[in-house]
Amino acid sequence: MTTTLLQSDLPGLNLIHRGKVRDVFDLGDGTLLMVATDRLSAFDVVLPDPIPGKGEMLCQISNFWFDKTAHIIPNHLTGIDVASVLPAGVDAALYARRAVVTKKLKPVPVECIARGYLIGSGWKDYQRTGAVSGIALPAGLQQAQQLPEPIFTPSTKAAVGDHDENISFAQMVNLIGRELAEAVRDATLAIYAYARDYAAQRGIILADTKFEFGTDADGRLYVMDEMLTPDSSRYWPAEQYAVGISPPSYDKQFVRDYLETLDWDKTPPGPRLPPEVIAKTRAKYAEALEKLAGLRID
Repeated sequence: MTTTLLQSDLPGLNLIHRGKVRDVFDLGDGTLLMVATDRLSAFDVVLPDPIPGKGEMLCQISNFWFDKTAHIIPNHLTGIDVASVLPAGVDAALYARRAVVTKKLKPVPVECIARGYLIGSGWKDYQRTGAVSGIALPAGLQQAQQLPEPIFTPSTKAAVGDHDENISFAQMVNLIGRELAEAVRDATLAIYAYARDYAAQRGIILADTKFEFGTDADGRLYVMDEMLTPDSSRYWPAEQYAVGISPPSYDKQFVRDYLETLDWDKTPPGPRLPPEVIAKTRAKYAEALEKLAGLRID
């Protein structure tokens, strides 16, 4: 059965971060408990209504990709059973498919984005400057066009409620050092290429995606947080793809489209969502999970 969780409640555990979607607890032994809730954010505002089972789907698709890409780069998963770390009296079924016990790593303070297609903020950047994050591109490209080759476009990680800011690779080197910058760039592009080819075999275009990385005490690099989910990636159905338009995607597009029809200034508090918008959004996440990973949560 699908569970619904808007906010985790784990008495006795040390909550260190409540993000837009994830609640993170420090277990005190070099590991973290990471819980994917059913919260939904749009335009950087967390909305009052959950999408039932969304956190389970995000967690399962991340776990699928962590396993698939372990030959490229190690990830933060420990394999420790979630039920073994929950406080007494907590319903373990509520957390079984939406939580993982992970290594506690030092986060690389940069969002690592791979783009294979010209869309979103990259398209806006290109229209304005002919480049994306300082990377010059050929003239005359259209919206949603495939790039000659994938590009790496880092951004700074903003606090909840703020917007990430695109930076150049040179700025990233200044921020974290050349060796680490090159390592995360190479890992980002390698994972993207692998996932793009895998998704293509299932009738899905992976237009772009973002990763987060962390290092352990020995400086070893890991991919962490979430991975190749519809929240962190732009997936398009291949049969509906066309150059020159923004193709439909497997994400919260229904929510954004609905919110754009409202007289709302995109500041908190967010508006309530009608049941049909919640249902359509949930169906998109479920379709992505089944098409990519062959998994159904119902």
